[in-house]
Amino acid sequence: MVRIRLRRTGLKGQASYRVVVADKESPRDGRFIEILGSYNPRTEPFTLIIKEDRVYDWMSKGAQPSDSVVQLFTARA
Repeated sequence: MVRIRLRRTGLKGQASYRVVVADKESPRDGRFIEILGSYNPRTEPFTLIIKEDRVYDWMSKGAQPSDSVVQLFTARA
């Protein structure tokens, strides 16, 4: 199963994230299929950059967003 989820980047204590498409069994920071955007919670307000057309494409193919990604998408709307 393919998931849309967050991949942690950045230094210790200064996390930022990439929104990626990855296999469900892959580790959090391991192998991924495609980068769909980025999320930086350290800015005020938080920064979320997403390729919406690619997200819709992957979701139409059956990719499921993780709980944290669903919260980001609803907070953005």
